[in-house]
Amino acid sequence: MPASPSPSLETRPAGAFSADAAGMMLTLTVAGQLCGVQVLSVRDVLGVQVITRIPLAPREVAGSLNLRGRIVTAVDLRSRLGLSPREAGKGAMSVVVEVGGELYSLLADQVGEVLSLDAGERSPNPPTLDVSWREFSLGVHRQGDRLLVLLDVERLLELGA
Repeated sequence: MPASPSPSLETRPAGAFSADAAGMMLTLTVAGQLCGVQVLSVRDVLGVQVITRIPLAPREVAGSLNLRGRIVTAVDLRSRLGLSPREAGKGAMSVVVEVGGELYSLLADQVGEVLSLDAGERSPNPPTLDVSWREFSLGVHRQGDRLLVLLDVERLLELGA
């Protein structure tokens, strides 16, 4: 059964958010790494979903899911980043984003909280950041003792490019 979207992440038109939302990030975890995506691109957060495989799709495309009558392409972030597959039986959380007028589901291990980040505190990618992450990162933020990788959602969704 799909999880209800978080009250702070209700489906809204892109213009319905204030300018303050530009610095807000939804945190998620992929293979133990803390990541963030801009809240302005997030349309929904879902629990484990039934995903239908798409024949001949690129390996990072897990399939498609039905979101209130709309077909949404599901992209497995582990696969897209060249990481090991999720353990059998471990379902993925789904972060639905809108890019170019299309909806996509980013499959992550966990979805966390919404953080307000100061753009002035963003750092460039450190040279030690793995190349598979660096390709899809807009930069990093230090969150306590952890590094938050800011994901470039548009770049992640350049499938087959």
